[in-house]
Order: sequence, then C-alpha cells, then structure tokens
Amino acid sequence: MKIGIVIPAHNEAMTIAQCLASVQTAIEQLPLTIKASILVVLDSCTDDTQSIVKAEGVDYLCCDYHCVGQVRDMGIRHAITNGVTWLACTDADSTVPMDWLLQQIEHISQQPTDMICGVVDVDSWAHLTPQTREDYIAHYQDRMGHRHIHGANLSFSSAAYLAVDGFAHLPCHEDVDLVGKFEAQSYAITWSNRVRVQTSSRLQARATKGFAAFLANLENNHLK
Repeated sequence: MKIGIVIPAHNEAMTIAQCLASVQTAIEQLPLTIKASILVVLDSCTDDTQSIVKAEGVDYLCCDYHCVGQVRDMGIRHAITNGVTWLACTDADSTVPMDWLLQQIEHISQQPTDMICGVVDVDSWAHLTPQTREDYIAHYQDRMGHRHIHGANLSFSSAAYLAVDGFAHLPCHEDVDLVGKFEAQSYAITWSNRVRVQTSSRLQARATKGFAAFLANLENNHLK
C-alpha cells in the first residue's frame, strides 16, 4: 500500500506549517511496509504559503484555478501517477491526530472499503456565541454511521477514484459530489468517527459554501 495525502492551499501561511507537522507525525506512526507522502497543491497563493511548504521539504504543485475541486483533482491525479493506491484528503487549516492514517488502515483491514468519510472536531468556540456551539452540536452526528462529508477528512482508493472520474471541478461541494459518485456506482463507503480531523472555526471562508460558511451562517442567525 502506498498512501498519498493531498492538501489544497490558498493563502494558508498562518496554518500550513501546523497542518504539515501533524500529517508528518501521522505518517511516522505507520508500519515500515506502508509508504506515505504529502503533496500540497498551491492555488493562487499570494502570501508565504509556498515558502513555508518549501522549507518543510514537502512536495508541491502550483496552479491558478481558484477552484478547490479542480485543485484536489489535480493533486490526486498527480499522486496516482506516482503509484499511490490510497488517497487521504485534508485541508491546510486543519490538523490530524497521530492515529489518523492508522485508523484508516484498520478500517480497510477489518472490512475492505473504497472510501472513508471521517468526522471533524472544531478547534475553538471562543469567538462564537454559545448558541452557535449548541446548534452545531445538536446538528452534528459524532458516531459511526454518521452521514457527514468533509473534504478535510475524506479518503478513498485510487482505482475507485479513477473509475468515477474523480472530483468535479466545482468551487464548493466537490466532496459531496464525489461521495455521490461513489454511492451511485455502489462502492463501499465507511462512515467513521474513529477517523478524525481538527478543523478551523474561522468564519472567513475560502470556499463560498464550505465549512466556514456553514459556521458563519449559524453565527449570523444569532446576531440578527
């Protein structure tokens, strides 16, 4: 097995180093029989993201798409051409726990699967109203068999990815679209809360209808 971790980044100089450090720690937990590598896809970056990634010694690609679906697809197809058989996606404003990859391997070994949809933990509620947190917790299903989809915590086999023609070139909800393609072709999907990622609670969205926009909408409902 060869794992590729693909991370899109658009002006993430404030968070990318912490993200990469967490992924590297997760890689170091893997048995020697499993190889893993990180690929950052820099999309239209005008800050220091590229220099930080370069300093960390991580492979990267540059593009100017302003489209997260196209960015993810570019990175994943590049990884697959380098022999990757399992893809793990996260985001540059997120961090992964030490067992992030190990939990994926455990799922695959226990019950073969083509895709794993994990859950996210919000990194901080300090700047949000208590009601926003309560609404979020009431909405969120932190359990096995949940039905949440996060591009920040989505993994899948390279063969299945290519068979469904990969991420659509969408500015948002590319993750939901991909899961729908897997479901339409009856690929096995594991909905796991053992595979976890901590994600940013920032309200300044990179994707117009992504997770930050979802939190901002909850927050704005209580500030009216």
